[in-house]
Amino acid sequence: MRGYDILVLNAISPAGLKRLPAERYRVAKEHARPHAILVRSTDMHAMTLADSVLAVGRAGAGTNNIPVAALSRRGVPVFNAPGANANAVKELVLAGMLMAARNLPAALEFVRGLDGDDEALARQIEDGKKAYAGFELPHHTLGVIGLGRIGRLVADAAIRLGMDVLGYDPEITVDAAWSLPAQVKKAGSIEEVLRASHLVSLHVPLVEGTRHMVNATRLAHARAGLILLNFSREGIVEEAAVQTALASHRLRAYVTDFPTAGLRGLAGVIALPHLGASTREAEDNSAVMVADQVRDYLEHGNIRNAVNFPEVVMARESPWRIAIANANVPNMLGQISTTMARAGLNIHNMLNKSRGEMAYTLVDTDSPAGTDVVAALSRIEGVLAVRDLPADPGAGTP
Repeated sequence: MRGYDILVLNAISPAGLKRLPAERYRVAKEHARPHAILVRSTDMHAMTLADSVLAVGRAGAGTNNIPVAALSRRGVPVFNAPGANANAVKELVLAGMLMAARNLPAALEFVRGLDGDDEALARQIEDGKKAYAGFELPHHTLGVIGLGRIGRLVADAAIRLGMDVLGYDPEITVDAAWSLPAQVKKAGSIEEVLRASHLVSLHVPLVEGTRHMVNATRLAHARAGLILLNFSREGIVEEAAVQTALASHRLRAYVTDFPTAGLRGLAGVIALPHLGASTREAEDNSAVMVADQVRDYLEHGNIRNAVNFPEVVMARESPWRIAIANANVPNMLGQISTTMARAGLNIHNMLNKSRGEMAYTLVDTDSPAGTDVVAALSRIEGVLAVRDLPADPGAGTP
């Protein structure tokens, strides 16, 4: 019986691994030639990946630790689990807002440093607590930059706390816009959000266009006393600009999930040890989501939540299926159809979609393709990978 070897590079939640049936999936920490890799934080850039690898699944959202471009050139999709940790991050953002607004870290340090009996403690507390007075969140404005799943949850929670919310996301999808609370006011720029908000929370991926998105130039336009929260990625914020803004009191606080040597011990910095997705529920959700996606791809060729491939999901209407990853170039579908016709294959159903330079095609046929057809399709210039996916698990090739 055909089976799949799954290489696990980190501790993946058992809730996810259970989605891979033991009779078909051999999950292990060592495989010389795995069909798929499941990973969390391991840096894969220096790894030599066997040509047997058909898919990589990241049990989380970010894929900076995965050589996505190199895998794309091989026709290998990289799956992630967007939104699986959304509630965990939302709760940590709320905690960060409260910690900064009520000066809780400094207050905790103050109490930890007290000495004496109860009477002495009471005097010290009464004399010192004024230094830690904060403000309540209702009627203050929270700016949310990035209105994906996490950003929308943060916005909704802030509204429920009585805050005004100003949102900015030039690339918001139609579905995301529909699910955004109506009370969220739309901003026209990052500068507008920084100027108008008392607190700003960042929820964007780290790509070339967002690196140092919050920098000295933009912080110069920020409202004095702004609380900036970064639970996205370290590189979204320019560290030197934060240091300068804290020293000038342009920033009241910088709350981040990404501690660095330059921020450690700096007044006004609340740094957490990358706890955004560190809940049992988030780890379970991420593992289940990515395991299901990798399995669906290996067995049926369907693609959901791949960072480098288009979304392609087609219900099976035939026992025989071919999956083709190719460069997004003209006449590719014509060449695929012609090759199949020459082999005497009748196309029952076909779905093709593209995303940037990558295209992907699923073809259900009325009869088996066979190795000769797979080889002929593979020889088409621009074709990156071809897989024969019959419904019978004992037939075809992984």
